[in-house]
Amino acid sequence: MSTFDSMMFENATLVRPRFFYINGFSGIPHTKYYYVFLCFVYAVTVLANYFILFIIYIEKSLHTPKYLAVFNLAVVDMCGSTALIPKMIETFVFDSQFITYEACIANMFFVQFFIFLESLSLAVLAYDRFVAICFPLKYDIVNTNSQMALILAGVWFFTLVLMIILVGLITTLSFCKTIVIDSYYCDHGPMYRMACNNNFPSYIMAKIVITVFIFAPLVLILLSYVCIIFALLKIASGEQRLKAMKTCTSHLLLVTVFYIPISATYIAAIMSTLNPNTRIISTSLSSTIPPMLNPIIYTIKTEEIMTAIKKLYKRNKTITVSNYN
Repeated sequence: MSTFDSMMFENATLVRPRFFYINGFSGIPHTKYYYVFLCFVYAVTVLANYFILFIIYIEKSLHTPKYLAVFNLAVVDMCGSTALIPKMIETFVFDSQFITYEACIANMFFVQFFIFLESLSLAVLAYDRFVAICFPLKYDIVNTNSQMALILAGVWFFTLVLMIILVGLITTLSFCKTIVIDSYYCDHGPMYRMACNNNFPSYIMAKIVITVFIFAPLVLILLSYVCIIFALLKIASGEQRLKAMKTCTSHLLLVTVFYIPISATYIAAIMSTLNPNTRIISTSLSSTIPPMLNPIIYTIKTEEIMTAIKKLYKRNKTITVSNYN
């Protein structure tokens, strides 16, 4: 029996490998520096997002629909980075590129679940800005904390359902050609293409989720900002117009950081044959950098959070001085 055959087991009519081999960064030079960079990215991501969560939690003035959505984004960023980066480090730094079938399915589910959830979370933030600027008098009625919590719960549930279908279809595939996954994790695209039985349902589902979770939210965000621009043009005062636009700056930066790299990668893959190494590097960066930058951008570019940080600093300084005296 060959080595490949010994790593397979047959389940009824399905052929499933006991292990997959994540090829990932093989053949890419100087990857050890990239792994050091990823460790730095993960550390900053966790610390920065934890800081944002802490500030929003303790500062009552931030207990608003907008910052409920920002809190949700920070949770998604932390969970997404934790699902992806530590496993990447373990896989490639410690030469643990073999992964069991079950662990591979779980890895695919959680990594893609949080990537797609981040996209929808950015769309929710765009909805908040749209209501705040286009319907300012109705904002407190239309967008309450409870309504925002309901929207976010719906986003999580919707993403969960589609991910269960997406991953469920992978479990119907037979893998009798190869066990080598040409990606840095158990990526859905490379995996369904490895199947030796009918993978058409997985192909269709891949197109659906990319449309629903990447391109549709981006279109909705762009449309919301078209409406915001028209609303701002109706404001007579240039100072008020600028003040309103400043509330959107941080969100626009997040949208740019997240969507441009990931959209460019998908479009390039559709338009032509993308070099595997180029795809792996670009998708790994677009999956790891935005969760690190999101809390930093919101801290620097959002006046309410900067004010909350200053209040916390002054409060702690006052307590320290009083205890010292």
